[in-house]
Formats: sequence, structure tokens, C-alpha cells
Amino acid sequence: MKRMGMIFRAKANKALDRAEDPRETLDYSYQKQLELLQKVRRGVADVATSRKRLELQLNQLQSQSGKLEDQGRKALALGREDLAREALSRRAALQQQVTDLETQHATLQGEEEKLTLAAQRLQAKVDAFRTKKETIKATYTAAQAQTRIGEAFSGISEEMGDVGMAIQRAEDKTAQLQARAGAIDELLASGALDDQSGMHKDDIQAELDRLSGGTDVELELQRMKAELAGGPSGGQQAIEGGNGQQQQSQQPQDTPRFDKQ
Repeated sequence: MKRMGMIFRAKANKALDRAEDPRETLDYSYQKQLELLQKVRRGVADVATSRKRLELQLNQLQSQSGKLEDQGRKALALGREDLAREALSRRAALQQQVTDLETQHATLQGEEEKLTLAAQRLQAKVDAFRTKKETIKATYTAAQAQTRIGEAFSGISEEMGDVGMAIQRAEDKTAQLQARAGAIDELLASGALDDQSGMHKDDIQAELDRLSGGTDVELELQRMKAELAGGPSGGQQAIEGGNGQQQQSQQPQDTPRFDKQ
């Protein structure tokens, strides 16, 4: 089971590596950082809101404390010491609340300053990451394009591999058809196959046609020479005279010779 689980995780990891695009991963990381920065800013705003609310409460308590002090002073001036004592007692209770609120206000103010500083640092990191992210994305895109161009030139890419296979299949089919055509021509020439169109000639007929064509060419050549020599009649006579002289030269000389006495 452990081995099966390891194999499954390995294959899943490999599939994720093929499906993962670093540019998309960087964009997602940048988006998460922006969300975190937004949360920090929202926290700063919440702390500032709480601090402002405490400041309003402090102002109200301080105003009430001053009012009670004035009332106690007036009551004491009128000889109402009991009322003056009550006013001062209430003022003391308000002063305790003011002290507590001032402590909370100082704490919130310190937290606000810390969150503001953290937000500024996080903003600087997010800006630096955005710049680095865009640089990495541009480099990755350029490397990817360069790799595709190299694969296209070398023919190892999937698209160019399909084109190369199509060209190879076309060349193979062309060579097969040429070989088949040559084989059929040889079989027709040897007489192993009959030409149903009647236009094919065997070797003997072709040799006879060649000899006949050569004789016609020789006769035509003699006729043209005769025309150039003196016309058709003169050429005919020259040909006949030449034939007569040849025949006389070929006859044996049987005439007896008589000596003079």
C-alpha cells in the first residue's frame, strides 16, 4: 500500500509538473500577497477606527469631568458642601475611566503604528515581488519561444514531427508507385503481360520498325543530295550512272586479246 501510494503521488506530481505554468503560479502568488496586504490595511483601518472612538469617549469624559468640577465649585460657594462632595466623587470616578481609556488609547496607537509599519514593509515586498515576477515571466516566455524555434529547426517538436512523418509517408508512397510503374513497364516489354490497348510492341516488331525507319531515312538523304547536285533528273541520272559504273566494274573481263603479227 505504501508503494502504491508513493507511485500514485509520483505520477500525480509528474502530471502536475506538466500542467503547471510558472507564469500562472507567479500571478497566483502575487494575488495572494495582494490579498494579505489588503487584510493588513483593513486591520490598520480597524485599529485606527477603535482609536478614534476612544478619543471621542475620552473627550466626552473629560468634558463631563470639567462640568462636575464646576458644579462642585458652585455648590461649595453656595454652602452646599454635600453637593460639592458628591460632584467631586463623580468626577473622581470619571477620572478613573479617563485613565483606563488613555491606557487603551496608547495601546491602540502603538498597535496602529506597528501595523502601519508592517503594511509599508509588506507593500515594499509586494512591489519587489511584482517586479521580479514580471521579469521571470518575460524570461520564461522568451526561453519558451526560443525552445520552440529550436525544436522547429531541429524537427523534434510535435508539430514538425507530424509534418516530417507526413512527408516521409508521401515519399514512401511515391517511391512505391514509381517502382510499381517500372515493374509493369518491364513486364509489358518482356511480354509477361498483355497490353489491352494494342499499342505495345514486342522487341522483334520494334527492331523491324527501326530498320524500316532507317531505310526511309537513307532514301530521303539520297534524294536530297541529288536535288542539291543538279535537280531531280540530274540526280536520278547520277544515281543510275553510278549504279551502271558499279555494275561494269563488278563484271569480269573475259574479252580475248589478239596480238599483232
